[in-house]
Amino acid sequence: MELTGWKEQYQPMEYRIMEKKLLESLIKANGVWLARSGLLHGIKDFKQSRKHIHIVTDCGESFTVKNSRSSRSARALRNNKYRKACKHCKLSDERIDHFVKKDFNKERTQVSVISTSKKAAKTKKQPDATVVRSISSTMPGPSDPPSTKSPTVNQPIVEQTIVKPPVMAENNPQRYTRSQTERISTLVSPKDDRSLPEELPEFKELESMLIKRRKDDLRKVYEESREDHLGKLERTITEFFVERGFLEVKAPIMIPLEYIERMGIEKEDPLFQQIFRIEGTNMCLRPMLAPGLYNCLHKFDNVLPDPVRIFEIGPCYRKESEGKEHLEEFTMLNFCQMGSRSTRENLVGIIDEFLEYLGVEYEIVADSCMVYGDTIDVMHGDLEISSAVVGPIPQDMDWGVNKPWIGAGFGLERLLKVKHDYKNIKRASRSGSYYNGITTNL
Repeated sequence: MELTGWKEQYQPMEYRIMEKKLLESLIKANGVWLARSGLLHGIKDFKQSRKHIHIVTDCGESFTVKNSRSSRSARALRNNKYRKACKHCKLSDERIDHFVKKDFNKERTQVSVISTSKKAAKTKKQPDATVVRSISSTMPGPSDPPSTKSPTVNQPIVEQTIVKPPVMAENNPQRYTRSQTERISTLVSPKDDRSLPEELPEFKELESMLIKRRKDDLRKVYEESREDHLGKLERTITEFFVERGFLEVKAPIMIPLEYIERMGIEKEDPLFQQIFRIEGTNMCLRPMLAPGLYNCLHKFDNVLPDPVRIFEIGPCYRKESEGKEHLEEFTMLNFCQMGSRSTRENLVGIIDEFLEYLGVEYEIVADSCMVYGDTIDVMHGDLEISSAVVGPIPQDMDWGVNKPWIGAGFGLERLLKVKHDYKNIKRASRSGSYYNGITTNL
């Protein structure tokens, strides 16, 4: 929920609610299981994933139930009522007495809620600007993955287009409007490295000069490489992983909504709200590659030699917020290895070799996320270009995966943004407005 703008009104409220515990908490607290028939069992062992609990009773029964707060099983364990105890489980009087006398209704919690009377749209203050002295790609512009990045050691230094609020003085006659400034920032390229004269040109003169440069850039691409940067990067990455024994896979772009739930994403989670659902069906456009790779790991486990190594490159879709680092349609690379040698050291080794192959500098930091828990983030300055995980993780059981694994995901548009020094990620995307970072609105 966005809470930015000028007119948000916060209305804090405090009230007391009874906390309904998840089924897993009730099982841990009681150590017993109540069947639909009212038969009380002892629990020998249980394991939990993001969405389910796998239970083994003292009498040897095993089954899987949903980890819910309001299911029949959760209500039964909270109410402490049973018909009789299972004779094969041989429950002691102490265990039964502990279950019967525990009062969950006394456990309450204080909750503070903040609401807004009106959701305001995010606004940007952009006064009219004065363009001074030099040209580069540092002009602001609209744009998938955080933003400003630190300069790297071997990065070429280029002169910058500086956009400042207008100075009301007689010796600064050149003033561009906001729309004119945005037009110039669209036309500017990272390759521009030419100082302007002391007397700044009129807007039309500067626009005409930049349009000519961009037309020349497009003609040069056509005469020389004729390769789209995003397509070329995909082919380069495919070559890297195939040469190192990874199997390329292509999973469906339309997936069941059930896959989203299996990834541990609840309907109230922010990521669930970003999903493009297909009206009239239980399908959606995939917001990530992980479900397809999980399916492949499960099916290939007993077929391919150990370790199983696979990767996929393909589009994903999310209703992302506007910004220089996010796209609603973006391209991901996910690679993973399951079985032997699935260690953190090997994962970091693959990442290091891969980014050296691409010529991208990086550093690794520890982080966590909603889906995978603890993660290894790969950063280029302040820009996250990858998130990596060392399994197993809880939801593995829901996909039938029961071996150690390692994996990482990279945003290709972010890699292009780094490699070509784009300030706006839309220059690296599938776009009708840019080709290889060059505006086509000429």
